Amino acid sequence: MKIHNNTIRSVGGMLLSAVLLFSCVGDLNVKPNDPFTTTASDVYTDTQSYKQGLAKLYAAFALTGQQGPAGNGDVAGVDEGFSCFVRSLWYMNELTTDEAVWTYPNDANGTIFNLHYNTWVPSDNIPTALFARIMNVVALSNEFIRATAGKTDADLVKFNAEARFLRALAYYHGIDLFGKMPFVTEADLPGAYFPPVKTRAELFTYVESELKDIKPKMGAPRFEYGRADQAACAMLLAKLYLNAEVYINTDKYGDAITQLNEVIGDGYTLSPVYANLFRADNDKNNTEIIFSQNYDGNRSQAYDIVQVMVKGNAGGGDGGWSGLRATSAFVNKFSSLTEARAIFNKEDKGQSKEIDAVNVSTQGYGVWKFRDITSNGSPNPSGNTTFPDTDFPMFRLADAYLMYAEATLRGGAGGDRTQALNYVNAIRTRSGDVTAGNAPGAITDAELTLDFILDERARELYWEGHRRPDLIRFGKFTGSSYLWPWKGGVKSGTSIEDKRAIFPIPAADISNNPNLKQNEGY
Repeated sequence: MKIHNNTIRSVGGMLLSAVLLFSCVGDLNVKPNDPFTTTASDVYTDTQSYKQGLAKLYAAFALTGQQGPAGNGDVAGVDEGFSCFVRSLWYMNELTTDEAVWTYPNDANGTIFNLHYNTWVPSDNIPTALFARIMNVVALSNEFIRATAGKTDADLVKFNAEARFLRALAYYHGIDLFGKMPFVTEADLPGAYFPPVKTRAELFTYVESELKDIKPKMGAPRFEYGRADQAACAMLLAKLYLNAEVYINTDKYGDAITQLNEVIGDGYTLSPVYANLFRADNDKNNTEIIFSQNYDGNRSQAYDIVQVMVKGNAGGGDGGWSGLRATSAFVNKFSSLTEARAIFNKEDKGQSKEIDAVNVSTQGYGVWKFRDITSNGSPNPSGNTTFPDTDFPMFRLADAYLMYAEATLRGGAGGDRTQALNYVNAIRTRSGDVTAGNAPGAITDAELTLDFILDERARELYWEGHRRPDLIRFGKFTGSSYLWPWKGGVKSGTSIEDKRAIFPIPAADISNNPNLKQNEGY
């Protein structure tokens, strides 16, 4: 299901109107007398209209409003550029680590370098924007879930499960980034009240129970590209379990392995060529991507993270912004910069490896991983030169393989070390990369350690939004056990406080909801 702006315009505005309306009347069974007021019963007249409403929920992660790329935003008070859900998520999970650096200190009202320097405060724009986007997904999903509750049509049952998945996905990122969150579901009829707050442990239990309940109701694996299926549901459960020691101080690696076995057995296969996962036709003939955020240069336009990575890459970006680079600590994780995954703009593109000043775009290797060309080098299918066609993978099989290996090495019940090694080596010996002579090559059993897994996750999954939670899970994000250039705002890197493992609750939200209390240390 490619998310298109014409779908968003036709249904998205009506869905938002219904949400706002019901916030006023407070009872979904009450239909206003005003003939010019749009309600859910007016919007949803057949299966196709329900599917269009569902498309709006998917689009809430990738797009920012009713118009595209800007001008009629879903969330008031935030910039439609950096506030895009996946863009803000990427900034918070990548710019805070060794994998990505941004050039321009005035962006996000002068707060973007607080991410680089690990000095963010409760009033910072990007965390505030993502907090709002999370709750926007929750609000939209709740309305759609109410509208499809009790339906017996097979498609509508599936749509309802997908909406619950998307809501769980939003809350999952709330668990990871902020710990506690305001909590509302379809059972809470909209109205003027202050939502209660669930703790990290309470949200963990809720998301786990939701995902376990909806998984059998979701579509079979690979039933439609871009829509969450049973494998995506199992993958999100596996991520929840893999991070359980961080979230709830409980070992759930065996549970992660159980879910990962489902994902791996669901028929997804590795792309023969690594680079083709990040091209403008990555929605075609691609059996590795399990769940993605989808883009079309003409019909789904946003100032999203793929556009930023394509247009803002230093040393050769399409747009010449030259904003994004990587630190030398990350580049040095590759034993050879000729391997298939080391897709850098280096000295031959005018980039130095070391970064002496964060705001100098020629310092630090550019990353040319995401491209708006097809796998054969042709222009993007839409022909749009401003907005890319390249989809952003959120879950893919290689990640599942590496998660299995990690959970096994951590002692997860049901894990098999030989199988873990085979999965890791399958990633490192993709057939097309082997043929091209640039595959990184297999490792031995002795080399398969947790330290190796952390570095391999960096080499395989960089710029896909995984780095911050990975470093936290391995105890390398806060403190001084791992330093990278400009960690803590110091060129050589310095220790950062343990409180930085989660972000503060935005000051604006605390002001608006007396039930919210600030995270410790902020």
